[in-house]
Amino acid sequence: MAHPLVRLSLLASTALCTPLLAGAASAQDTGELFELEDIRIESDDAQSVLGNHEVSEEDIERRNPASISDVFDGESAISVSGGAAIAKKVFVNGIEESLLSVTIDGARQNKSAFHHTGNVLIDPGLLKAVEISSGLAPADEGPGGLGGSIAYTTKDAADLLEAGDSFGGQVTLGGGDNGFGLRSALTLYGQSGGFDYVLHGAQQNGSDYKDGSGTTVEGTEPDISDYLAKFSYTSETGHRVAFSASETRDTGNRAAQVGPGPFVFIRPDFSGLTSGPNQIIDALARRSSYALTYTKEDATGWFDPFFQLAYNEQEIDAGDGWGENTSFSGTFKNNFALSNGSVSAGLDFFNEKAEGRTVSSISPARFGGREEMKNIGVFVQARQDLGARTSVSYGARFDAQEFTGADNSEHSDQGFSANAAIDYHLTDTLTLNAGIASTFGGYALGEAMIINFFTPWNYDGFTTARSNSARLGLRFDNGPWVVSGALFHTEIDDLAAVFPAGGARGFLRDVKTQGFDGSIAYAWNTGFARMNYTFADVTENGDTIGSRAYHRGRPLGHLIALESAWQPWQGWTLGGTAEIAPKYSDANMPAYSVWNAYAEYVPPTMDNLRIRLDLRNLFDETYVARANDSAGDTTSRAIPMNEPGRTIALTATMRF
Repeated sequence: MAHPLVRLSLLASTALCTPLLAGAASAQDTGELFELEDIRIESDDAQSVLGNHEVSEEDIERRNPASISDVFDGESAISVSGGAAIAKKVFVNGIEESLLSVTIDGARQNKSAFHHTGNVLIDPGLLKAVEISSGLAPADEGPGGLGGSIAYTTKDAADLLEAGDSFGGQVTLGGGDNGFGLRSALTLYGQSGGFDYVLHGAQQNGSDYKDGSGTTVEGTEPDISDYLAKFSYTSETGHRVAFSASETRDTGNRAAQVGPGPFVFIRPDFSGLTSGPNQIIDALARRSSYALTYTKEDATGWFDPFFQLAYNEQEIDAGDGWGENTSFSGTFKNNFALSNGSVSAGLDFFNEKAEGRTVSSISPARFGGREEMKNIGVFVQARQDLGARTSVSYGARFDAQEFTGADNSEHSDQGFSANAAIDYHLTDTLTLNAGIASTFGGYALGEAMIINFFTPWNYDGFTTARSNSARLGLRFDNGPWVVSGALFHTEIDDLAAVFPAGGARGFLRDVKTQGFDGSIAYAWNTGFARMNYTFADVTENGDTIGSRAYHRGRPLGHLIALESAWQPWQGWTLGGTAEIAPKYSDANMPAYSVWNAYAEYVPPTMDNLRIRLDLRNLFDETYVARANDSAGDTTSRAIPMNEPGRTIALTATMRF
């Protein structure tokens, strides 16, 4: 009997071919080129129920983010750990982003080199949108999306220029207390003929913040710089070639401690260790990304390409340890317009490396090594309306992978992935959404900085991972009211140890997240109010996952996120967000509630100026965020990191 995955791939191929051939035949019969219309299953409402959230440009501007944490204010399904930028990690329904496919402007990103630091260092100053898929990642969003995907998009000149202008700029200056410090940014952009460009730089410097009780949290000062340049040329016939380069650095003083052995390591995810005092040392987190992209503007018919080559580096200098992850990747795909939708097909590849070393300044101890992984994949993903009430998305991909261990051992494997989702209108106001996916995750690079640390790594039992996901939900929409809810389930099997005890890379774990996502929103002429609710039961090998399950996940329990905005008078906007976390006994996590408020003013006679007052943690709550490392953990030496107390910031942005 055929393997279940083979049967799944055959079924997916059969299901894929039938409607695609029908759509292609229809196109040939009419002899027309079709402009791609909006497909219902791709609408924001449908995708939200299926676990695919979009943080839009409007959302980002409304939240006025100074860090990646602020980008996801009001999103209960997406959590970010705390501390300085160097430590921040993003979690989707409790699954860490290192188990998701993460891209910036389509370019694949590698994960962190050290478990005490974040995975993808990013400054939100020029973000246009973020698309998040939880579990049901489409085949054309890239390989390895065990828990889904995160796609960051930055702004182009067309997003920034006023109508009729060929040059423009934007200056932002902000200052605040409680460690916020001074934040400044300058963006220049323009276009001439077919050429356009964006030049952006941002800097934030400050001091260590205090928590709600007034205690200074050492090693949390903001010291981040961000630079981005984008250049592109579009021909008269719409052929567009774009090049982008960006670098983000966090170079602040960070809290470090001695151990294990004679080594001194920063741990910016903790307030400290009970075994000894902090040492404050210089540290570095750096992300550099480069991408060359070809697309066709205003594409119609069967030629709508996306071709890209990208290179990415993630570097960590953590005291006596250094690590770097690199990724060279490419994507070559085309979106074919059909009479009732579209199909995206193509191939992608990546070559990724993890290299690191640990060198003590007070002993001859020295360790290090390198791992390498290569992947090539082919994929097809269809999105179609099958009548007045039914819309579907379905696809498959095949990936072949090669892995070279730190001991020069060679490993290879391959696997199919398949996904399917449906959006079905039960009535004019009630819609059913359902989706399933099985994803080949492949091998996992180990943590670069600690390769061969004390013990040479071995690969006995080392294998590839796979995830299986499902969602089922309903959406009610009658105009001002939108109510939705969905059950979700994602299980990831055979995760190899990337932070291996005793060097055993083949030690395997199974991680699962299951629960419920819900939302209630009401909109009126001058504002909106929304409540999002998520319950995520995250387990590892059948037990509630620990709050230090590095590169895997976090226990979250119940989370409630509120967001509202109101324009009471011309030029004025008042609003706020909140995160409410009830007590979660299974993970020993106490309850907390954090409320943020803002007031924004755009003078009617000077609409290029925006003045904003932010009050974060309005009631000065002392708390450890649910996604923080060691939150609720009272059995280890780690002292959990409290979040900032009340913080007041004033920001002015002027366009010219």
